[in-house]
Amino acid sequence: MIQVQRNSILTRLTMMNMLVSMVALLLACAGFFAYDQVTFRDSLLRTLSAQAQIIGSNSISALLFNDPQSAANTLAALKSSTNIASAGILTPDGRPFADFTRQKGDEILNVPTLAADETEAHWIRSTHVVLMRRIVSDGKLVGFVYLRADLDEIDQRLKQYTAIAIAVLLVSFFMAMLVSSAFRNSVARPVIQLAGTARAVSRGRDYAVRARSSGAPDELNVLINAFNDMLAQIQSRDAALQKAHNELEQRVQDRTRELVSANRELEAFSYSVSHDLRGPIDALNGFSYVLLKQYAEKLDPQGRELIEFIRASGKRMLELIDDLLNLSRLTTSAMHLEPVNLSAVARTVTDELKRLHPERNVSLLIADVPPAQGDARLLRIVLENLLRNSWKYTSIHPSARIEFGSSEKDGRTVYFVRDDGVGFDPRSANRLFHPFQRLHSPAEFPGSGIGLATVQRIIHRHGGEIWAEAAPGKGATFYFTLGIPPSGADTDRTVPQVQNA
Repeated sequence: MIQVQRNSILTRLTMMNMLVSMVALLLACAGFFAYDQVTFRDSLLRTLSAQAQIIGSNSISALLFNDPQSAANTLAALKSSTNIASAGILTPDGRPFADFTRQKGDEILNVPTLAADETEAHWIRSTHVVLMRRIVSDGKLVGFVYLRADLDEIDQRLKQYTAIAIAVLLVSFFMAMLVSSAFRNSVARPVIQLAGTARAVSRGRDYAVRARSSGAPDELNVLINAFNDMLAQIQSRDAALQKAHNELEQRVQDRTRELVSANRELEAFSYSVSHDLRGPIDALNGFSYVLLKQYAEKLDPQGRELIEFIRASGKRMLELIDDLLNLSRLTTSAMHLEPVNLSAVARTVTDELKRLHPERNVSLLIADVPPAQGDARLLRIVLENLLRNSWKYTSIHPSARIEFGSSEKDGRTVYFVRDDGVGFDPRSANRLFHPFQRLHSPAEFPGSGIGLATVQRIIHRHGGEIWAEAAPGKGATFYFTLGIPPSGADTDRTVPQVQNA
């Protein structure tokens, strides 16, 4: 990988140097060719003009005395000018008077016409140049001189210059390669070393590595020094981050030990509550029962009523102890995640309620909802509490309606339990999920105030949310979602991640 990159940058530098050299030479050659073409044509036209003047001057007598042979002899002098293909002397009316041709086929075919105010004119064609000049004697037109010169010499010169240019380009190509190989390393080597250092840092995360400075006062050295400074800053920050990470890990371990210790103390306290408090309360209940059975005749009605109150309070205390223990166990017990059919669980709970209260006229609507991922035992507790609450708070109606279903919101499944019971003031909804916080008195509806707090803890352990909507006398609806358990929750297998609502 390194060799490929090294060859790549060196090749690019070499190609760049040679390309610049070739372009410069080509531009110079093109300019030279263009200049040579222009100067050669100007020189040729000047030569033709001078020859036309000489021939015209020498042909005046021949034209005046009608001596074509003398004019032909004058034209014969053009044999020494190899670029002249044909020439001629014409009478004032344009008739041929004498001519000269170098080869067969170079005869004069078309004679251009000069304008009335022109003494001399030329016409440049692709293969030849034609020049016409007036012959004047004492201000009187006596004839014309016609010269035609080939442009073969221009083509020959172009071929010669092209060959010279190719030779120069080849020599320049090899010279550019030699010069480039001598100087490219001074530019490429620092870049290659810098790239190698960056690659080593990226792969090994070793920020102590430094690129070697070239020492030259140029931009590459500035770049290398800046890169080294950046590595030094990253190294310093990485060391500080690692130190903070180590300290955080130590704090997490200490905090974990404290939490484990606190959980053990909480469990010990729970067992203490379970055993130590149950004993005295069981004694109170037992003695009050004995008093009612054996001494009821010796007590007046008020005394028997007080003993009944003691028994009811003791039973209430045992129920609160059981609810607190259950709430505590929900926080510390491990979760066993699996697919749970909440519709089947809801039907089981409602079937039990109908068997316990066959006299109730309740319409139960249990929809088939998407399966949930969670702890089956804990989710059953959720539905038991919610459905029993709906059953309880619809008991004052001769006929009631309880519904369990689901809906989709923002791509998530939202489960709900809805009833048409007594409802509650929505301004007090924030008190629902706090332990022992009740919106109705025990005389209206019995209960400990622990159920919804238990439901909320289970839903939160599943990474979900729960909320309620209600209105006095119009029933209530409890909504909940389920997601993955929060980080650190005790589970025995992984569940797919779902975004919390």
